[in-house]
Amino acid sequence: MTPHRLFALFCFILLSSSLLAQNAKKHFKAGEEFVFTENYADAIDQFTKAIELDPDFDKAYIARADAFEKTGRLKEAAEDYDRASTFVYKTEILYHAGRLYYEIGEYEKAIERINVALELKRTNMEAYQVLSRTYLAQGKYNEALEECNAALGLKETSENFYLRGTINDKLGKLEFAEEDYEKSIRRDDKNIDALIAVADVRIRLGKLEEALFRVNQALKIDQNSREAYYVRSKIYVKKLDYPSAINDISKNLLMDQNDEEMYYIRGCYYQEFTQHPNAINDFTKVILLNPQNAGALFKRAYSYEQIGDFKSAIKDYEALLPMSEHDKQAKALIEEAGGRLFELYRETNKPVIVILDPAPRNAETLHFPTGSKIVSLKGQIEDESDLKTIFIDKLQVPFQKNEDTEAFEFLAAFEIGNKESITISATDVYGNTKNNVYTVSLTEVNAPVVLIIAPYASDNGEIYLDSNDPSVYVEGRIEDESLIESIRINDMVASYIPDELNPTFSANISIMNKNKINVVVTDVYGNRTNSEFNLNREAALISEKNPMGKTWAIFIENSDYETFASLEGPTKDITLMKSALAKYQVHNFIHKKDMTKSDIERFFSIELRDLVRSNRVNSLLIWYAGHGKFVNETGYWIPTDARRDDEFTYFNVNALKASLQSYSSSVTHTLVITDACESGPSFYQAMRSENKIRSCDDWQATRFKSSQVFSSAGYELAVDNSQFTRTFANSLANNPDACIPIESIVNKVTSAVVKNKQQKPQFGKIAGLEDEDGTFFFITKEY
Repeated sequence: MTPHRLFALFCFILLSSSLLAQNAKKHFKAGEEFVFTENYADAIDQFTKAIELDPDFDKAYIARADAFEKTGRLKEAAEDYDRASTFVYKTEILYHAGRLYYEIGEYEKAIERINVALELKRTNMEAYQVLSRTYLAQGKYNEALEECNAALGLKETSENFYLRGTINDKLGKLEFAEEDYEKSIRRDDKNIDALIAVADVRIRLGKLEEALFRVNQALKIDQNSREAYYVRSKIYVKKLDYPSAINDISKNLLMDQNDEEMYYIRGCYYQEFTQHPNAINDFTKVILLNPQNAGALFKRAYSYEQIGDFKSAIKDYEALLPMSEHDKQAKALIEEAGGRLFELYRETNKPVIVILDPAPRNAETLHFPTGSKIVSLKGQIEDESDLKTIFIDKLQVPFQKNEDTEAFEFLAAFEIGNKESITISATDVYGNTKNNVYTVSLTEVNAPVVLIIAPYASDNGEIYLDSNDPSVYVEGRIEDESLIESIRINDMVASYIPDELNPTFSANISIMNKNKINVVVTDVYGNRTNSEFNLNREAALISEKNPMGKTWAIFIENSDYETFASLEGPTKDITLMKSALAKYQVHNFIHKKDMTKSDIERFFSIELRDLVRSNRVNSLLIWYAGHGKFVNETGYWIPTDARRDDEFTYFNVNALKASLQSYSSSVTHTLVITDACESGPSFYQAMRSENKIRSCDDWQATRFKSSQVFSSAGYELAVDNSQFTRTFANSLANNPDACIPIESIVNKVTSAVVKNKQQKPQFGKIAGLEDEDGTFFFITKEY
């Protein structure tokens, strides 16, 4: 490049720089004009443009920092002073940077800038003041005092003495603080901050009149000084002049109706002045402004206590408990609130002890199974308060609170041994104790016995149905030593009287598509039985056209005797008879074996009566196979427990007649057959003519009542080979007709017995039972 061209380029660059500098100054000047008119936003914009054109323009940085400060953008102002200090290293610029960092709370940066400013100029008093305030804000009171003394060393101004008074106040040197504040006031009697501060210090020093004098001076200078009113209110409180104190705080609230602190302070004054309703109103206002104000909650709760509104007090104390542990005020009050709650909840009612298992039958007795060594006890304690302890005798029992029922539940296992009683003791947290003494009763452990009455259930657990209806009415009886807690049939609750021993029960149940029913019975002591009964529908298949109606056959088989010779014949006889009757319409067979006298009496007088009535039996065949006796013109059946030499232990067949009379109204046809002995003249009436063979088509014979007896005429004990029974069974088995009347069988049996050179059997009507000249027919299933 030629020298001419180089020179031209240099001139161009120089000219451009000059033009940029002129433009930057132009923007700077425009910014100053905006500052003059207090248009700081536009001023900042112009200063920024000047800096963009000339990044080294230090005056633009300083001017923009001043504009930033005036608009409250203190951080940006501090940063601009930092930038300016890189171009102009002056104490004033660094001082302003430090001052602004102090104001925005960046204390370390403030200290760093101020220290540099002081290195540049040790006589910079304002820098010492800012440094002292920064240390004061950090809680470094000794360092703050040192820097303040340095400022005072340069000049004893009202501001410097006020600052040192503040530091001494923080250090707890109240006399020194008072002296410094007074020196500040002497140098400027209009320094309202010093007037208020010295008044506050004198309150703590107990110089109330002097404090009141200074704060009144402050209020003369500024009658709207909220801090002065607050300090004066504290003086009035010390003087117990609560109305004046409350009045001063009220003035503050007129100036700011949302001042949370002033409402809280006035609430405290009202509380101390025992004006609790007014205190509650002020604390409520505080809580509305700040729901997390723990102090207001605690104070309001206390005032509620004082006016007797314990429910509201409890609510406030409880609201304190979940407050954050990080809230120092809340944390300090929670423990005290817990104590207040404890006292508010205090009551004198004793706990209530409730035993759940074993279920008590009365309030004083506990029932445990006989033979138990270790028993369990379940219960609950009901109490208004928390529970402290539960003891069973000397055994402490654990418990837990059921949050749904709020009861305290316990379960304990302990040795019952030979104890006749136990004591359960419950104590709540207030020391209220309840002692319950229970008598120990050892209960039976036998399961209930289920007896089905209707439809009839055999001893092998089979129920005979007489129809194919989809539902059946079940009636029965429970035998148990204790009361019954529940009876369920196929999960259906049966009806019964709970307070009755050995109750009868009934229920209508569905048996559609079922071949069995289950009866579950539990007594009051937890003994439980589950009885299963199979459903036999064979009888339902028997023709409903049977003219004899529902027919039952009752067999009494006595073969195993205690004092009489045992027999094999009865078993064979009854087997033979059942086989012979298999082709006939017999709806139900009841087979009783080896019955004692009491068994026979109970069966005929009660059990059979109930069965016949409940099952609507129309025709009844009773067959006795066993030993018999004929004594003094009276026939007897010999029970298995009868004694040879004691006639009283025999079963008089006349007692059978008496039992049959009790349900003869329910039965149309009754036929009693016994091969044991003659029945005797008091039991039957002999026929006066030959037996007339009746026809099944004779409607009078089937519909009119008949009460008949057919017995052998032997006077001695039974034998194991009975011509009587064999012929009877053969007559049935070999009958070719659709039915056979009893008269036909009687004729055949009589003929065979007489032919065998045995005494003629007796056939006739049962004396005393209604007989309308009907007769007993055996109807075949093909009828």
